[in-house]
Amino acid sequence: MARTDNHTWTSTKDVAATALGVAAVRAAETRNEDPLIRDPLAKLFVEAAGQNVWSMVTSGAAYDELRSADPELAASMQASLDHIATRTKFFDEFVLAAADAGIRQVVILAAGLDTRAWRLPWPDAITVYELDQPEVLEFKLATLREGEALPAATHVEVPVDLRDDWPQALLRAGFDVTAPAAWLVEGLLPFLSVASQDLLFERVHELSAPNSRVAAEALDGEFLKPGSVARHRARLQRMRTAAATLAELSDVTELWDLSEDRADVADWLRERGWHGSVLTAAQLLARHDRSAPAGLADATPPSLLVTARLDTGDDRQSG
Repeated sequence: MARTDNHTWTSTKDVAATALGVAAVRAAETRNEDPLIRDPLAKLFVEAAGQNVWSMVTSGAAYDELRSADPELAASMQASLDHIATRTKFFDEFVLAAADAGIRQVVILAAGLDTRAWRLPWPDAITVYELDQPEVLEFKLATLREGEALPAATHVEVPVDLRDDWPQALLRAGFDVTAPAAWLVEGLLPFLSVASQDLLFERVHELSAPNSRVAAEALDGEFLKPGSVARHRARLQRMRTAAATLAELSDVTELWDLSEDRADVADWLRERGWHGSVLTAAQLLARHDRSAPAGLADATPPSLLVTARLDTGDDRQSG
C-alpha cells in the first residue's frame, strides 16, 4: 500500500494501516491491570473490522506469540505499544487542561478513530470538531452508533480531506474564530509533505484567537532519516516472520513522506507568537515508567511532543 499524492481512505483495510492500529493499541492498553488510559470504545472498531492482525494485538495474542519466538522482538513491540499509550495520555491531559482553562472549542485534525469526545470527562459547553476524510468518519460514527455510545461533549463531524479547504469546512460547521480553541495534531505529520505541514500550521495560526492552544507530535531530526526508517522496516519484517499473527501487519512508513527538510514546529510557532514547551517521546515514556529496555531505544519513534499557547495582545505588546 504505497503512498501516493492522491491517496484516499476507501476501505477498512486502509483504516487498519493507521487509525485502526492506534485504536487496537488503546484497546490493548485498556485491558491492562493498571492502564495509563481507558478507552472501552476502541475495541468496537477492532471488532467491526473483523478478525485480523489488530484483533490479535488487542487480545495480546500477537505479543504472546512474539515473546515465545523472540523475546527481544516482543520487547520492541511493547515499546511501540507504550509509545502510543503514553502519547494518548499526553494529548488527553493537554485537552482537559485546555478545557479547565476555559477553552470551549476543541479541534482534532485527522481525527481517525479518536474517541475523546465520548470518553473524556468534559466540563459543560464543550464542542469537539473532528476533521477527517468522509469514509473514516462514516466508519467510526456508524460503529459507535451500533455500540450505542453517546458523546460526552457536543460532537461535530467535519468530513473533509486536509489537503482541501478544510478551514472553510470548519467555519461552516460552526467554529468561532473569535474564541480560543485547542488544536490536536496527533500522529499526523509524518504523512504530510513539507509544504503540507507548513500550510496546516499556517491555517491553524490564522484560525486561532489569542489564548488558543496547540499540541502536536512533531518530528525530530532522526525521525525520517533513511537509516532510522530502514531499521524500522527490518524490525517489522522480522516480526512478520517470527509471529504468524503479525504476518499481515502493514508497514506504515510506506504512507509517510520521507522528506527531511521540515520546519521545526516549536520554532515555527514561537516565531508567530506561540509559546510553550517540547518533550521528547523518550522523556514522556520515562515519566510514566514505560521506557524501552537498554539497546532498544530506537524502537520508540524519535518524536517530539510540542505544546504552545498563542499570546494575548497584551502579551505581544509587553514582549
